[in-house]
Amino acid sequence: MEHLCGSELPFWVANETLHTDSPDLPVCFQLSVLSWLPCVYLWLACLPYLFYLQRNNKGYIMMSMLNRVKTVFGLVLWIVCWADLFGTFHELQQGKTQAPIYFVTPLVVGMTMLLATFLIQFERLKGVQSSGVLFIFWFLSVLCAIVPFRSKIILAKSEIGITDKLRFTTFYFYFALIGAELILCCFNEKPPLFSDVDTDPNPCPQTTAGFLSTVTFWWFTRMAIKGYKNPLEAKDLWSLNKRDSSEQVVPKLLREWEVEQAKAHRFKCAAGCFSSPEEVEVLLSKKKGPKKASFLRSLIKAFGPYFLIGSGFKLLQDLITFVNPQLLSLLILFTKQKEAPTWWGYALAFLMFFTAFLQTLILHQHFQYCFVTGMRLRTAIIGAIYRKSLVITNAAKRTSTVGEIVNLMSVDAQRFMDLTTFLNMLWSAPLQIMLALYFLWQNLGPSVLAGVAVMILLIPFNAAIAMKTRAYQVEQMQYKDARIKLMNEILNGIKVLKLYAWENSFKNKVLEIRQKELNVLRKTAYLGALSTMAWTSAPFLVALTTFAVYVTVDKNNILDAEKAFVSLSLFNILRFPLNMLPQVISSIVQASVSLKRIQDFLSHDELDLELVDRTNTATVTVVNGKFTWARQDPPALHNINLMVPQGSLLAVVGHVGCGKSSLISALLGEMEKQEGDISIRGSVAYVPQQAWIQNAILRDNILFGKAYNEPKYRSCLEACALTPDLEVLPGGDMTEIGEKGINLSGGQRQRVSLARALYNEADVYLLDDPLSAVDAHVAKHIFDQVIGPEGVLKGKTRILVTHGISFLPQVDNIVVMVEGRVSEMGSYQELLKQNGAFAEFLRNYSLEDIIEEDGATVAFDEEEEDFPDDALSNHTDMVDNEPVVNEAKRQFIRYFYASGALSPPSSQVKAKVFWEYAKAVGPLLSLFIAFLYGCQNAAAIGANIWLSQWTNDAVGNGTKVDVSTRVGVYAALGLAQGILVMGSSFTLAIGNIGAARKLHCALLDNKFHTPQSFFDTTPIGRVINRFSKDIYVIDEALPSTVLMFLGTFFSSLSTMIVIVSSTPIFAVVIAPLAFIYVFVQRFYVATSRQLKRLESVSRSPIYSHFSETLTGSSVIRAYGRHNAFVLLNDMKVDENQKSYYPGIVSNRWLGVRIEFIGNCIVLFAALFAVIGKAHLNPGLVGLSVSYALLVTMSLNWMVRMTSDLESNIVAVERVKEYSETKTEAPWEVEEKKPSPDWPSHGNVEFSDYSVRYREGLELVLKNLTLSVKGGEKIGIVGRTGAGKSSMTLCLFRLLEAAGGEITIDGVNISEIGLHDLRSKLTIIPQEPVLFSGSLRMNLDPFEKYSDGEVWKALELSHLNKFVSNQPAKLELECSEGGENLSVGQRQLVCLARALLRKTRILILDEATAAIDLETDDLIQSTIRTQFEDCTVFTIAHRLNTIMDYTRVLVLDKGKIAEFDTPTNLLSKKGIFYGMAKDAGLTQ
Repeated sequence: MEHLCGSELPFWVANETLHTDSPDLPVCFQLSVLSWLPCVYLWLACLPYLFYLQRNNKGYIMMSMLNRVKTVFGLVLWIVCWADLFGTFHELQQGKTQAPIYFVTPLVVGMTMLLATFLIQFERLKGVQSSGVLFIFWFLSVLCAIVPFRSKIILAKSEIGITDKLRFTTFYFYFALIGAELILCCFNEKPPLFSDVDTDPNPCPQTTAGFLSTVTFWWFTRMAIKGYKNPLEAKDLWSLNKRDSSEQVVPKLLREWEVEQAKAHRFKCAAGCFSSPEEVEVLLSKKKGPKKASFLRSLIKAFGPYFLIGSGFKLLQDLITFVNPQLLSLLILFTKQKEAPTWWGYALAFLMFFTAFLQTLILHQHFQYCFVTGMRLRTAIIGAIYRKSLVITNAAKRTSTVGEIVNLMSVDAQRFMDLTTFLNMLWSAPLQIMLALYFLWQNLGPSVLAGVAVMILLIPFNAAIAMKTRAYQVEQMQYKDARIKLMNEILNGIKVLKLYAWENSFKNKVLEIRQKELNVLRKTAYLGALSTMAWTSAPFLVALTTFAVYVTVDKNNILDAEKAFVSLSLFNILRFPLNMLPQVISSIVQASVSLKRIQDFLSHDELDLELVDRTNTATVTVVNGKFTWARQDPPALHNINLMVPQGSLLAVVGHVGCGKSSLISALLGEMEKQEGDISIRGSVAYVPQQAWIQNAILRDNILFGKAYNEPKYRSCLEACALTPDLEVLPGGDMTEIGEKGINLSGGQRQRVSLARALYNEADVYLLDDPLSAVDAHVAKHIFDQVIGPEGVLKGKTRILVTHGISFLPQVDNIVVMVEGRVSEMGSYQELLKQNGAFAEFLRNYSLEDIIEEDGATVAFDEEEEDFPDDALSNHTDMVDNEPVVNEAKRQFIRYFYASGALSPPSSQVKAKVFWEYAKAVGPLLSLFIAFLYGCQNAAAIGANIWLSQWTNDAVGNGTKVDVSTRVGVYAALGLAQGILVMGSSFTLAIGNIGAARKLHCALLDNKFHTPQSFFDTTPIGRVINRFSKDIYVIDEALPSTVLMFLGTFFSSLSTMIVIVSSTPIFAVVIAPLAFIYVFVQRFYVATSRQLKRLESVSRSPIYSHFSETLTGSSVIRAYGRHNAFVLLNDMKVDENQKSYYPGIVSNRWLGVRIEFIGNCIVLFAALFAVIGKAHLNPGLVGLSVSYALLVTMSLNWMVRMTSDLESNIVAVERVKEYSETKTEAPWEVEEKKPSPDWPSHGNVEFSDYSVRYREGLELVLKNLTLSVKGGEKIGIVGRTGAGKSSMTLCLFRLLEAAGGEITIDGVNISEIGLHDLRSKLTIIPQEPVLFSGSLRMNLDPFEKYSDGEVWKALELSHLNKFVSNQPAKLELECSEGGENLSVGQRQLVCLARALLRKTRILILDEATAAIDLETDDLIQSTIRTQFEDCTVFTIAHRLNTIMDYTRVLVLDKGKIAEFDTPTNLLSKKGIFYGMAKDAGLTQ
C-alpha cells in the first residue's frame, strides 16, 4: 500500500480507528478499499450477468423518463470522477506531486460508472424491469461512501479546515448522485413490449415486481389483503407464470426423456448387432446387464440447473448461520471490557441484526427455488404419465390397474414434490454439522466429543420410536377402516336396525372397534411423548455432558459466559441438521421407489400408430391378418381376410368369445399385428361395447370436441331416441353426467355413445354391439333410423357386431367368426343355403330370440374376458376418498350461497369451539396441562439462569467455585425439565384421547337416536364424512397441532420473560412488535386457509379426469382426440398449480415478515444489553441474546400452528353439530314399562289416527279409525302412494302421530319406550338387509337364543339345508349387504329372524318383484302355519296371497276406502274388485 498512498498517508492507524470513542478511517483506506469494493463487485458480477441476459431475452423496453434520468446521472458520475482525475493532472502541472492512489481510484471508479451506465441500457434492451445486480452495486457504493462523508464533515469542522476544495466538492456531488441512483433503482421500469402482461387478464405480479419486492415477497401483499377482506375465489387467483405452466415444463422433460430412451435403444442395438453369440457375451459381461433409460437423469437435466440456484442460496445461508455465534462471543467479550468504546456494542448489535436479516432473505429465496422446482416436477411427471397412458399397449395396461396408475400421478408425483424441499439437506446437513463441530472444537476443545456422542446416541433412539410409531399407524388404519365399513353398513341399514330395535348391539360393536383404535392411539401418544422429550432435552443433555466433561477434565478449564453461550447457540444450530438427516434419507428412499415405478411405467411399449395403413384406396381391407393382445400371448385372431366395399353394412356374428370385439380392436390398431396388412381409408367413428361416458354435460359428451350445430345435433338425438330421455333429466342436455355416467341408465349411456359417433361424421363406422344394452323396441328404432339400409348412415361403411338375429336379413354382408377365424362370409341368403356355422348359430339363437334382452346381456357380460381393453372399467379405486359429489349438486349449493339461503362456512373460528374442545378434554385437565407447560419452561429458564450464574463465577475471581454443586444443580434443573416435558406430553395425550372418545361417543349416540326422517333427507356420505375425516382430525391431527402450538407459544413467552428480566427496558418494544406480529398473522391465516381449500378443490378433477381417460383411451384414439385430451389435462394441472403457487408464496411472505420481527427482537436485546452494559454481567447478556437468537423459529412455527389449529378445530365444530341434532323418543320409559308378556292378545286399535312424514308436509294418513282383534289376518292393499307402508311405520313409531293414537292390548304405544314397543313387534321388510358378520349375528345379535332355537328357525324357513352344507355352519360370514347370498336366501333369512322373535303381531311388507315365486310360496305357507294365532298385517302387491285373509283393508289417498272380508268386497264391485279384475283373479 505504501507505493500507492505514499509515506504521508498511512493505510491503518489502530489508535484512530478501534480504540477511540470517535473512530475514523485513514484517507488511504478510504481511497483504496472503500472506493474499490463496489467496483470489484460490479466487474466480477458483470460477465456472468451479461451471459445470463444474453440467454434470457424478454424483449426490449421503451426508453422512459426514469431510464433517461438514470443514464444521465450515470454519465454525470463518470464526469465527476474524471474531474477528480483531471484535477490531479492539473496539480501535477502545478508541480504538486500526488500519491498514485489519486490517479488510480478516480480512473477505476470512472470506468465502473461507465460500465454501470452501459448495464442500465443493456438491461433495458433485454427487458429487465428491475435490476438486482445494480441495486446491490449502488447500495454498496452508498454504504462505502458514508465513512468519507462523515470524515470530510469532521475535517471541515476541525481547526485545519478544508484544504482540497475540488475533491471536497466532487465528493459531495458524487455522494448525491449515487444516493439518487440507489433511490431510482428501487422503482420499476414498464414491462417489455409485446409481453404477456398486457394480454393476461390477471397476471402474476411477480414477473413485474422489482428487486426489493422480489426479495421480500412484497408483491404477494395484495393477495393477502384480498384474502383477509373476503374469502378468495378461483377468479381471484393469478394466472400461472409461463415458465411454470404445463406447455413449457412437460415438453422440456419429455425431450430429455426421449434422448435417454434413444441412448438405451442405441445400446440395445449395439449389443444385438454382433455376429457371434460369444462376442455379445463378452460385451455384456463388461457392462452389467442391458442399459435402461434413466428417468432420474432426464429429471436432473430438465430441472437441475434451476434447482442449483436454490442450492447456491442454501450454501450462502449455511455459511452466514455461523456468523451470529461469533458475533455473540464478541458481544460478551465487549461486556467484559468495561473501558471498551460503546460504538463497538452498537456496531455488533446492528451487525447481528443485519446478518440475521440477510440470512432470512437468502433462506426464503432458497425455499422459493426449491418449491418451484418441486411444483414443476409434479407438473412434468403428471404430464408425462398422462401422455404415456394414452399410447400404452394393452399388454402393458394389463400389468397395472387404473387405481395404480392414478396413484403414480397422485402419490408418487407428490413424493417428488415433497423431496425437492429437503433435498439440499443431503449435503447441507453434513456441512452444517462439520462447521458447528469445528467452531465448538475451537471453543471447548476435545470435550465437544462427549456432547456429539450423546447426539449420535439419540439418533437410533429416535429411529426406533419412528419405526414403532409407523407399525402402530398401520394397525390403527386397519381398525379405522373396519369402523368406517361398519358405520357405512349401519347407516345404510339404519331403518332395519330401528325396526328390529337392534341399535344397542351394533353400537357396542362400533365402540368395541373404537376402543381398540383408541388403545393403539394411546400407545402412539406415549411414544410421541418420549420422542418429544428426546427432541426437547437433546440440546440440554448435550450441553450438560460437554460442560461437565470440560470443567472436570482439566483444572485450568474455566467455563465463562462466552464459552458457555456461544457453545449453546452452536448446539442449537446443530440440532436441526441432525434431526433432518434421518427424515431426508427416508424421504429419498420413498422417492426412489416412486422413481422406479414411474420409470417402469414410462418405459412400457407404445402402440404402433402406423399399424393401420391410412393411405390405401380401398375402404376397409385386412389381408392375412394375424393379431394378438400381447406379444407373448397366443394370437387371438388368425387368417383374417376381409374386404368391405365402400358404403356397405357388414354384420359380424358368432358365439361369445369368438373374437368379434377383437376384430374391431384390430381395425382400430389396438392389437399387436404379427403378420398381414390392414388399411382403412378416411376417418373412423367407434362405438365400444361398454359405452364410455365422460364426467361432463350431456351435450359435450355427444359433440366430443366438434362445433355445435343445432339442426344436426337435434337430428342425432332424434335418431338415437334420446329426445324423450332429455325431458326426464333435470337439466336437459345441459345435465352434468357423473363419473362413469353414473346418473344414466345402461341403455341411455349406449345411446349417447352412438349419438357421439353419429355427430362426428366419419367415413367408417365401427359399432361393437351397440344394441345389446337397450330394450328391444328401442333397438329396432335405432337400427331402422341409424344403422340399417334406410338409416342416417346409409352412404357410409359400417361394421356392426351384433347378437340381434332379427336385423341380419337387412344387412349387405355377414361375417361369421369362430374361435378367432372367419369361418364364412356372404349375404344372409347365401349363408343360409350353405347350411354351415351360420345356420347352426341361427338355430341356437332363434330359441333365445324370444328372450332377446336377457340373452344379449348375458352374452355381453361373458365377452368381457376377451376384451381386456374394457376390463379396466371394473376398477373403481379412485384416489379421492371423499364420496363423489355430483357437480349438479355443487351448482345447486353455489346457487344457494348466491341467493343467501345457505351461509358458507365462516372463516373466523369461534372461541366457543375452543371452549367445547377444552370441555371435552376436561376444564381442570386443560388448566393442569397449561400449568405443566409453564413449569417445564420455568425449569428450562432456571437451568439457563443457573448456567449464567455459573459463568459469572469465572469473572469474579478467575478460579472455580465448587464445580460439583454447579454441575449437579444444572443437571437437576435440566432433568426436571425433561420429566416435565414428558409429563405434559403424556397428560396432553390422555386429555386429547379422552376428548376424542367423548366426541365420538356423543356423535355415535346421537346418530342412533336420530329419527328416520333425518337419514331420509341427509346424504349418507355427509354423515360418514363426520365419522371418518372429522374423527380422524380429532384423533390424530388435532393433538399434534395442539402440542406444537403449546410448545412454541410457551417457548416464545419464556424468551420474552428472559429478555425483559435481564433488560427491563425491552418491555417497551414488546407491544409494537406483538401488534405487528398479530397483524401479519391474521392476514396470513385467513389467506392461506382459503388457498388450501381452493387447492384441494382443484386437485380431484385431475385424478378423476385421468382415470376416465384411462378407461376410454381406445375411444379417444379412435376419434383422434388425443391432443385435445392432453391439453385438457394440462389445463386441469395448471388450474391446480394456480392455487398451489400462491400457497407456497404465502408461506415465504409470512416467513420473511415474522423472521424480521424475530430479528428485531435480537437487535433490541443486543442494543439494550449494550446500553445497560454498566450494571449487566456477561452471563446475563449471553443469556438474553442467545434466547433472542432462538425466538425466530418459535414465532414462525407459532403462526403455522395457529393456522393449522384453526383449520383443524373446525372438525370439532362439525362433529358437535351432528351430535346435537334432534333425537327421537327415549328407548325405554321406566315408569311406563309394559308387562313382559305384553301384548298377550294382539288387539290393535287405530282411533282417529293421522300422520305426516315431516313437519310442513301433507298428511299421509288422514283420521284412520279401525280395530283388529287378536289373531286376525289383515291384508292391506291400495294403489302406489295410498299410504300402505306408512301404516307399518306408524305401528313401529318410525313416524310419530300427528293426531289420534294407536293402542295395542289397551296400551297407548306413544307413551312407552321405543325399544319396549319395537322389540314386541316383528316385521319382514320389503328389502332384505343383511350386515357383514356371521349368519348367527344376523339372526340374533343379542345372543338371546340357544343354537337349537336358531336351527329350528332355519329349518322352518327352509334354509337349514343350505346352512348345514356350509363348512362354517352358523358362523358363515355374510359379506357386506349379504352379497354372497342370493336375494331369495336373504329374504328367507329375514323370515328366520321373524320366526326367532315370534311376537304376537307380525307385519309383512311384501317384496315387489325381486323375489321368485317359489320363495314367495315358501314364505306364505310358513307364515300360515307358524303365525296361526298371531295378528298379521300384510302389505300385498300380489292379491292372490291375501284372498284367504280374515279381512282386507283398502286404502285410498290416506283414507280407508273399504274394509271387509275379501268375498264381501268382491261382491261390492268397488276398488278391490277392480284390482282383482286387473290381476285376473275374477271375471
